[in-house]
Amino acid sequence: MGRLFGTDGVRGVANADLTAELALGLSVAAAHVLAEGSTLDGTRPTAVVGRDPRASGEFLEAAVVAGLASAGVDVLRVGVLPTPAVAYLTGALGADLGVMLSASHNSMPDNGVKFIARGGHKLSDELEDRIESIYQQHRAGEPWERPTGAGVGRVTEYAEGFDRYVAHLVAVLPNRLDGLKVVLDEAHGAASRVSPEAFARAGAEVITIGADPNGLNINDGCGSTHLEPLKAAVVEHGAHFGIAHDGDADRCLAVDSTGEEVDGDQILAVLALAMREAGQLRKDTVVGTVMSNLGFKIAMEREGIQLVQTAVGDRYVLESMKAEGYALGGEQSGHVIVLDHATTGDGTLTGLLLAARVAATGRTLADLAGVMQRLPQLLINVRDVDKSRVATSPEVAAAVVEAERELGSTGRVLLRKSGTEPLVRVMVEAADIEQARAIAERLADVVKSALG
Repeated sequence: MGRLFGTDGVRGVANADLTAELALGLSVAAAHVLAEGSTLDGTRPTAVVGRDPRASGEFLEAAVVAGLASAGVDVLRVGVLPTPAVAYLTGALGADLGVMLSASHNSMPDNGVKFIARGGHKLSDELEDRIESIYQQHRAGEPWERPTGAGVGRVTEYAEGFDRYVAHLVAVLPNRLDGLKVVLDEAHGAASRVSPEAFARAGAEVITIGADPNGLNINDGCGSTHLEPLKAAVVEHGAHFGIAHDGDADRCLAVDSTGEEVDGDQILAVLALAMREAGQLRKDTVVGTVMSNLGFKIAMEREGIQLVQTAVGDRYVLESMKAEGYALGGEQSGHVIVLDHATTGDGTLTGLLLAARVAATGRTLADLAGVMQRLPQLLINVRDVDKSRVATSPEVAAAVVEAERELGSTGRVLLRKSGTEPLVRVMVEAADIEQARAIAERLADVVKSALG
């Protein structure tokens, strides 16, 4: 069995890869690792548990709650809320751990279990390895001390979580959003109630699409992975701009008034300048990943802002931010972390801060996002290959060297295995989109041939 934890928790097809038994066992193991401090000092450990609207989240939530309670952990069930809401509440309520059931932007049949440590922070690799090790020990039959009687955990519905999180979001804003008309695409996901409520409380006129989750339609032709409906709705309603979330609302992409996409790099650029102006951009530095567009790096250098780049994954962005004391970081995909107000990527918070910048400056989103020019970037997902060999295949390595020679200093190549899906991502950046496409397709063919 390979490592269970991927880039962001344990993810797979619900009831096939991610079973109730696995969710329960992982929750017991997580309780032993993440709540051990409370157990040692004699206090009662507590966990916050939330989920997105997927139908499978209902039985997986029941399994997680059962596992935690059987390990002596009291559970606060917050229901359908975004991942960043569960992280915020874990910290705000002083809980020992949080659990979010979501497969983020993946299609409905998938689901995932994300564990959150004290303070609302994502787990380190070391903590994940400890949880997985204990899970495997229990799975092999090693006994563990099971509480009985009054020692078992109690389960409580915490309906106040919704209002508490929305109030937190609105309180963060530097100014109101009065006069703005905004279209919100909620991906039929976890922010379907939260995001419209927060924007409305802040003063914006809100139009929603993709905000009717039924357990089966999450990310289905809508949200941050399908921007076409949002682009059309923004133009149709004459809105100032639109915001799109993914299924668990930890990411945010935008669309300007003309229907043009504003990606995570552009959003980071806009917020970096706003935060520096307000004296909040510590060390005049923003953290991105190796997938950040070269145009973003050029723009930040021109503006006197340093760009630090990490491996792909907002957890690695966050680790760099915490280690060096940076205030802003994120990914091209729309995961944006504003560390003074959130411990993880928060799509609703990002959208609100972007809207606040538009309202404060009186400039259009297109004008603000024009601080950077995106270089053409083509991404091809190569499926049904042995992604574990992408870094060791001599055929792939030779093809990359040839591609880099062809691009010279005008572009770059990046191949990486997905941490959440069974595929290899081939990314090529070039001054010309046709050159990027030709090289990316050639590399994808080599990956398919060599690793298939």
